[in-house]
Amino acid sequence: MSSDRQFADLLKEATEGRLTRREVLKRAAALGLTAPAIAALLAACGGDGGSEETPSAGEATQPAGGAASPTTGGGEATPAGEEGGEAGGHGELRLLWWQAPTILNAHLSQGTKDFDASRVHLEPLAEFDSESNLVPVLAAEIPTLGNGVAEDGSSVTWKLRQGVKWHDGEEFTAEDVAFTFEYLTHPETNATTYGKYTNVESVEVIDDYTVKVNFKTPDPAWFNPFVGPEGMILPEHILRDYVGARARDAEFNLMPIGTGPFKVVEFRPGDVVVYERNPDYWDPGKPHFDRITLKGGGDATSAARAVLQTGEADYAWNIQVAPSVLEPMEAAGLGEVVAWPGGGTEKLLINHSDPNTEVNGERSYWEIPHPHFQDLRVRQALALAIQRDVIADTLYGAGGSATALTMNEVPPLMPDDVTWEFNLEKANQLLDEAGAERGPDGIRVLNGVPMRWVYQTSVNPVRQQNQEIVKQACAELGIDIQLKSISADVYFSGDPGNPDTTGHFYADLEMYNNSAESPFPVLWYRRYYSRNPETDICQKSNQWAADNDMRYQNPEFNDLWDQVKQEMDPDRAREIFLEMQRLVATDVAEIGIVARNNVAVRSKEIVGQNLTQWASDLWDVKNWRRASS
Repeated sequence: MSSDRQFADLLKEATEGRLTRREVLKRAAALGLTAPAIAALLAACGGDGGSEETPSAGEATQPAGGAASPTTGGGEATPAGEEGGEAGGHGELRLLWWQAPTILNAHLSQGTKDFDASRVHLEPLAEFDSESNLVPVLAAEIPTLGNGVAEDGSSVTWKLRQGVKWHDGEEFTAEDVAFTFEYLTHPETNATTYGKYTNVESVEVIDDYTVKVNFKTPDPAWFNPFVGPEGMILPEHILRDYVGARARDAEFNLMPIGTGPFKVVEFRPGDVVVYERNPDYWDPGKPHFDRITLKGGGDATSAARAVLQTGEADYAWNIQVAPSVLEPMEAAGLGEVVAWPGGGTEKLLINHSDPNTEVNGERSYWEIPHPHFQDLRVRQALALAIQRDVIADTLYGAGGSATALTMNEVPPLMPDDVTWEFNLEKANQLLDEAGAERGPDGIRVLNGVPMRWVYQTSVNPVRQQNQEIVKQACAELGIDIQLKSISADVYFSGDPGNPDTTGHFYADLEMYNNSAESPFPVLWYRRYYSRNPETDICQKSNQWAADNDMRYQNPEFNDLWDQVKQEMDPDRAREIFLEMQRLVATDVAEIGIVARNNVAVRSKEIVGQNLTQWASDLWDVKNWRRASS
């Protein structure tokens, strides 16, 4: 029996009430169904099957292959062992983000640091928890297929939480959701979150607490807009005069008003954010801490030391520290290293445009191909020169593993036939075949241009060691690598006036880490999309805020992306995602190096976290507590 027929039969039985939710999950797992398919089946079962038939979080979100269900849940996620009680009373929470936030409006930044700092005071409609369940935040409930989500995928209707107030006392309503869409999709706003909303036709206010999102084409990822880090809702009454060209002039960007559990009382960009408890927060008894200080800057090693050895901080984010350095610190006994899945992929990005030719006041212009990387054999040779196992084992330890893939967060969408190899002999042969001849100084020359490449990344000891390993291997190929390290505050700032950001990419190679944004990562794949270069590729006209910063152009990939973004058949969608990953790997659009886990360090006093790969570390900071309080 075909998988389509099996799915249809299972859906019919679920709809007719002949199966419990638990039975549906078991059969779906046996069939290896993907997230959208399982969501549809669970929705067909309804929600009144009795508590004994309701699957646990683990059962509801662990179908075969590790796919996650985006529509199970419907209640607030509660970390194990959380206690009730009155809000406040747990003192100050001291956080260290060694990449300091520079703006507190996440819709105007490309850096995780700014999304994290914004999440303390701003909130989306919903988030994915650690079990990949959608849980409501500003939404009153999670829509399901046929109950909020249109059967044909043309729209989703959200019912909003009532009684929520902005920090200045104004009421949160559906008008704020509609305004957020107007704000971030205005072409002159140049919102860095725009990619999540490209398929949204309109946002319709039904009443004060109901909003309908209409899609341009059927959207299997209906849960992308207004969900997660890029879904934070903005206050219409504060920003109505700052849509478009004036967006970056708003005082809100540095002193925001939100609905979150804490409100900003002080912000020094590139240094520190100070928050105080929101006494009117909509969730009774929360938050538990009275004050948060998020200190930025420094480096990952000093941040780890402040938590694990000196006790100066309670939590430090994104600890990229070699195991040999981290383990002795943990032995002090004050804190612990915490790791969880989905830390993204450390990648070597290839500039497919020429960073040394200027066109109308900008370099790395998409119409001017790179003199070397336009030849696939050169890109293949570079991939063969990356000693991934040495990098992973030496620099990341339990924090990562060698990979040939560029997306490693959703197992069902990761092809197992894409592999990597370290082979300098084969790399040399490919460069010879490409016509890259060695000059008198031993450096190869191709298309009249010596192979002297600038390789940039953020200041970080692990990344600097990574650079050195690549540099040494390339030297054996007759390629001279010049290393460049940029302060993370600048590199990930998204500042349109600074040439050293990831979006400008005024270098031949660069390295950073990013991860899929949801179990249906269609928007993550926009990084390779170039159907409309003016809007899809980073450049001066869009203030370098587009998704495709590599200037990669491949019509075959564009066709696949256009298909998957509206494919409602879960099996076909999975096949297309697998094709997309194979294509970007074999065409060497960029080079996957290390599949990372998320790694942080935490005081043993801090409890109540529910860390998830799909959201900010601080998405549930309202639940954090100090054990001794």
